[in-house]
Amino acid sequence: MYKASCLCGAVKFHLHGTIKNIIFCHCSQCRKAQGSAFAANGIVNKTDFEFIQGENNLSTYESSPGQTRYFCTTCGAPIMSQNIKAPEQIRIRLGTIESDITEKPMAHIFSTSKANWEDICGDLPQYPEYEPGR
Repeated sequence: MYKASCLCGAVKFHLHGTIKNIIFCHCSQCRKAQGSAFAANGIVNKTDFEFIQGENNLSTYESSPGQTRYFCTTCGAPIMSQNIKAPEQIRIRLGTIESDITEKPMAHIFSTSKANWEDICGDLPQYPEYEPGR
């Protein structure tokens, strides 16, 4: 089980399963949403996600048709996103997780959209758009 929360602790949740498809997204939307060079995201099954507190402290933003981002209304921390094309999944912002994550990242996506001041390091595959198979 993974324990997670927002920056201020108003929103807390647990993940009871594995985290799949961990990626680093360098698209301009993710950079803006995170305020950083990229977003670190992973997929969990909706049935493995459990709010412990603060679900009513979330606000949403539809960043593109069918894609909704959730964030804490107190501290503004991004928590997760959901896409109507995959209602059984939740994309978690890995920075919210307090436990050690045992699963490993699989790729950098939208690498050609990366910030001009960023150098992508490491041996993970880099894709100009989504990773193959998505």
